[in-house]
Amino acid sequence: MLYFSSDLHFGHQNILSYCDRPFSSVEEMNRALVERWNDQVSDADTVMVLGDVAMGKVAESLEWAKQLNGEKLLVPGNHDRCWPGSKGHEKFLPLYREAGFKVLPVSTRLGVGGRDVELCHFPFSGESEEGREDRYREWRPSSKGQWLFCGHVHDLWRQRGVQINVGIDAWGGRLVSEDQLASLIAAGPRELAPLAWD
Repeated sequence: MLYFSSDLHFGHQNILSYCDRPFSSVEEMNRALVERWNDQVSDADTVMVLGDVAMGKVAESLEWAKQLNGEKLLVPGNHDRCWPGSKGHEKFLPLYREAGFKVLPVSTRLGVGGRDVELCHFPFSGESEEGREDRYREWRPSSKGQWLFCGHVHDLWRQRGVQINVGIDAWGGRLVSEDQLASLIAAGPRELAPLAWD
């Protein structure tokens, strides 16, 4: 089985209030993220993480990622210390590999539901806060009519046209499967609101 997610933000205190995550502490959130992931994912499965795995002290936060089941592929985002836009990113690559991630290019393509889909942390446009000017423009993909799986916008939207946000905050704290995403592609471009955390 192939799953997708992004914006886990292990170790990030402020994400609790930014995205109204239903946890009383970072420790509780970290533990719940591991439990929810491992409830869905077996060691035989693969998960594509589209950026922003950890936001706390990187070595401590990535310790949580070591507990996650399955093969883990990472398309880095702006908060990943191994992201090429981050100064000295090369020295952090071993930490991500030790946590079990195979680090991919910042823009990757994959066939899903009979369509060629671009995978990137960033959407074509839009920020993690409504009304904020787009940052990291040089790292964003160009829209040429292709479908895009992304993260970065947290709980602002789940689908916007041909963009699907696979972020944990858009899917009620759960990973999204390839089959679910293929169904969204088959239904065509539309607007979908995020799901509430369960």
